[in-house]
Amino acid sequence: MNPLIVSSPVFVEDGLIPEEYTCQGVGVNPPLVIDNIPESTLTMALIVEDPDAPKGTVTHWIAWDILPEGSISENSNPGVNGLNTKGQLGWMPPCPPSGQHRYFFHVYALDASLNLSPGSGREELEKALQGHIIARGTLMGRYGKVLAGEFEQPR
Repeated sequence: MNPLIVSSPVFVEDGLIPEEYTCQGVGVNPPLVIDNIPESTLTMALIVEDPDAPKGTVTHWIAWDILPEGSISENSNPGVNGLNTKGQLGWMPPCPPSGQHRYFFHVYALDASLNLSPGSGREELEKALQGHIIARGTLMGRYGKVLAGEFEQPR
């Protein structure tokens, strides 16, 4: 399985996510570019998570049945959206309570459409993905709230 190559025109791997895509900015999702999509891909899925949250991993966005067009636009809701950790549909911008957190944008190329209702949860999505992933890739960005003009140091 060749990996998907996930990138963004607004931040680099392990780089800082610009403030406009966070709770301190406009709070829209950043644009993503997905390369190396297998020809047999029927749909794609997306899971965005913060594993550094104090109470465990926070899910910022889940979506599936995304057309394999090679990009996800800024401020968009591609495919079918599920519930994030706050119980809302769509993108939940990064907003760590303290320190700098990592945000993983996991993208999956699938050999099928998923039979999930809008508003399904992450656990349901992960079960539905089983046996249908033909490629995957991840982009990781970082964000820490700007406090007094500087980034708070990781703890």
